[in-house]
Amino acid sequence: MKIRYLLLLLLLSWGLLPGAAVLHAQKRPLPPPPNAPAQTARTELPLTATESEVHVQTVPADSTVVLLVGRSRTFSTKSSFAFQQYDHALRLRQETPLEVPEEFEFNRMCVEGNTVYALFLSLSKPGRLWAAAYNGKLGQTRTQQYETRLTRDIVELKALDGRLLATVLLNDQQHVTVLLLDVTNGRMQYVSAIYEPLPTQLTSVADAGSQRAEYVLTQTNGRKSRLLLKKLSEQGQLVSSEFVQTEGERSLITAQITPPQDTTARLLMGTYSLRDPNYAQGLFATDLRAAANAGTKPPLRFYDFLRLKHFFDYLKPSRRARLRERTDRRLARSVAPLRWRYRVLLHELLPQPDGGYVLVAEIYYPHYRYNNYGSFAGSFNTGYNPYGSGYANSRVFDGYQTTHALVCGFDRSGTLLWDNTFVVDNLRRYTLEEAVRLQTLPDGRLVLAYLDDNKIRYKLIDRAETSPNDHQVPILTGTGVNGGKEDARDTSQSDLMPWFGSRFVATGYQRVRSERGPDREVFFINSVVF
Repeated sequence: MKIRYLLLLLLLSWGLLPGAAVLHAQKRPLPPPPNAPAQTARTELPLTATESEVHVQTVPADSTVVLLVGRSRTFSTKSSFAFQQYDHALRLRQETPLEVPEEFEFNRMCVEGNTVYALFLSLSKPGRLWAAAYNGKLGQTRTQQYETRLTRDIVELKALDGRLLATVLLNDQQHVTVLLLDVTNGRMQYVSAIYEPLPTQLTSVADAGSQRAEYVLTQTNGRKSRLLLKKLSEQGQLVSSEFVQTEGERSLITAQITPPQDTTARLLMGTYSLRDPNYAQGLFATDLRAAANAGTKPPLRFYDFLRLKHFFDYLKPSRRARLRERTDRRLARSVAPLRWRYRVLLHELLPQPDGGYVLVAEIYYPHYRYNNYGSFAGSFNTGYNPYGSGYANSRVFDGYQTTHALVCGFDRSGTLLWDNTFVVDNLRRYTLEEAVRLQTLPDGRLVLAYLDDNKIRYKLIDRAETSPNDHQVPILTGTGVNGGKEDARDTSQSDLMPWFGSRFVATGYQRVRSERGPDREVFFINSVVF
């Protein structure tokens, strides 16, 4: 029986049976969705991941893209760096060399107006930093070196009126603080107003126009947590501080606050938990300005994930139905609500044309792989055996796995208007940073997107309307020599970044396979327009 079945499959694949046409038709690539984005421009750099490093920063202020490109030098351990600036059509506008001292390794980039900042950490001298500020409009670069002594790692980087606000982990690995770096004159100072023990969660916003930065800090005693809001001046001085907390068993985990440039609203939106401050039960929102005007504590609105229309869309329909039935039974018996165990990464609030705000939250969990070998993999290896025995089962950290991205719309008073969910697939990264990207379209809809190998996966969001989660298009490479077709293979270190208007920039290393020419390895930049 098995032999007859295998023979039938062979005949179909060889086209010797009528059904062969159907089989071959299934192998053809599916046509793009009717709302597929246009990839209007592409630039390739002849670089490989083993001999170069490329760091990308979009500059929405002038519709350009800035690359910091490092190339390995022949017969040397030192790399040569340069800033490259590309215009809206991804044409190279200018290239400016950057002499980076050999001891430094790139850490982070950020942008303010037309200036791109890059921050490096010393590999040989703990606490030594090196910063570069590149102004593409003027074609100028300024660099400074800092001896901070106490800094071990950079957690977050923002720019405020020509200064860098770096959230740093200290050498004791038990506290985080903020380091103010002036790239103009080389001065630096630790911001004494922020000195928090781990595992503090911290978010921030900054605005040069108002010359203010605001930080949202988590304070916890291990059982319950609250939020502490601190406003800083451009010199790093404390302007004001206030607590936001709840009564009862709820705890506030972390939150995002509206940017300082919005002088007509001051909203705080985040996640809360029940008893265990490590896992989110739902969202909360509050209008801080209304409470301040009334001279009262800010009233908090809580939205359990179960109350949201689309939060559980990532589950199969049968499982969603069982979950609803289970919670309905608990409500009927007045039993305490189910406690969820979700980890949530919040994006910064995005202002909308109607005056409201959109909050995106990525739902993730730490992923582990297991083996039967002894290992010295460090703190992530819970099966660690000091003797390296081959009989020890080990659990090794293998990245953060995202299951779905929640997107919610709020009005200017912090009232939830709608929610939706983008169910993702094959999305894992080793650093806990944003992976799903958001842009607002001219018609008011939103698009959520990310790169998955050689594909752009996306979803169009029209408030709470149900829409497909499986839209995707391949990353286009153009047409090869003599009109031959090309396709992308082995995409790595890829990213999709919001740019300007309804555009994204897709970047990464690729091996491009050509139908009529040799394969090539490149670093690509694609303009993706929705």
